[in-house]
Amino acid sequence: MKVVLASKNKHKLVEISKITEKFGIELVLQSELGVDIDVEETGSTFEENSFQKAEAVMKATGLPALADDSGIAVDALGGEPGIYSARYGFDESLDDWGRVLLLLKNAEHIPDEQRQAQFVCVITLVTPEGQTIQARGEVHGFLTREPAGEGGFGYDPIFYYPPYGKTLAEVSPEMKNAVSHRANALKLFYEKMKEAGYADQ
Repeated sequence: MKVVLASKNKHKLVEISKITEKFGIELVLQSELGVDIDVEETGSTFEENSFQKAEAVMKATGLPALADDSGIAVDALGGEPGIYSARYGFDESLDDWGRVLLLLKNAEHIPDEQRQAQFVCVITLVTPEGQTIQARGEVHGFLTREPAGEGGFGYDPIFYYPPYGKTLAEVSPEMKNAVSHRANALKLFYEKMKEAGYADQ
C-alpha cells in the first residue's frame, strides 16, 4: 500500500520506513508527489495535531496519509516542551541544536532525581475512504545535563534511557528503533491496521 508521509523531515522518513517496510507499506514524502503544504497545528494534544496533518495531506494527494506528531515532555516543567517541541522557544533562529540547549538551560534548576522525561509519538493514518487509525507510543527516561552522542536527531542527545545506560543518541539506529516512542506507536498502529484489514496478516 502506498502511503504519503505528512512531513518534509527526511530523518522521520528514514526512521519510520525502517519500521513500516515490513508491514507492506511503501512510504513516500509528500514532496515526492509535488505536494508542499505546511499544516497549521492548532490542536492542544499530540493526537489532534497528528490527525490534522494526516487529513490535510490525504486531501491534497488523494492517497492514504500517515502523520506523526511527537515530542519530549519533561515532568518537572509541566510537560514542556510537549506538542511545541519542534517550535520550542518560538524563535525561528533556533535550529534543533538551539532548542536542545534551550531545554537544558530551562531545566538547570531541576534536581537529578526529578528529571524524568518521556518521548511521546502519535501516529495517525487517514484514508480517502474516511478511515482513521491512530496509535500512541512513549518511552520513558531522564533529561541529562549535557548532550551525549552523535546519533539520532532532535532531543536524542539529552534523553537518557536507563535500560541502555546511555542517551538515545549514543546507541545504534537499530537499538533506538527497538525501544523508541515512534517504534512503540508503530507497533500498536500495526496491530490496529491488521484489525482494520489494511496491513498484511
